[in-house]
Amino acid sequence: MVSKRLTHLDSAGKARMVDVSAKPATRRRALAEAHVRLSPITLRMLRAGKMAKGDAFAVARLAGVQAGKRASEWIPLCHPIRLDDLRVDLAAAGPDRVRIEAEAVALERTGVEMEALVAVAAAALALYDMVKAVDRSAEIENVRLLLKDGGRSGRWVRPSAPGRGAKTSRR
Repeated sequence: MVSKRLTHLDSAGKARMVDVSAKPATRRRALAEAHVRLSPITLRMLRAGKMAKGDAFAVARLAGVQAGKRASEWIPLCHPIRLDDLRVDLAAAGPDRVRIEAEAVALERTGVEMEALVAVAAAALALYDMVKAVDRSAEIENVRLLLKDGGRSGRWVRPSAPGRGAKTSRR
């Protein structure tokens, strides 16, 4: 269901931060993913730890965590959130791509979707930076929300496409 009201616009159509002060704090959770497509040779180098800049997966994971904690600095109308957990995982997904997943959790008055999305975006950018010297054709794809849970709107899970579907966390 798509909301017919844009919450970040006031009655005059000006951008504004949403007032969440009257909302109760509830457990919020979001799961996002991104993919980085690379050459099979680059992926083999990543898996073997043979990148000149070092452990690309570790760098990307840390970049994702660092960025997710600072989502409100990336997104102008995003509320600063005190995250209780932010997990970023990277894994090979076939011969020519890396799948990045981030899970954000907080006890807050507003959701943590942006924190999870910023985390996967930053991790993808960091991974690109780590491989660009050997693979200029690397591409960042499919930055998207898979799941959000908590708050007044409850649970949302991305509808499955053929052969795909929202992955749920191990937690």
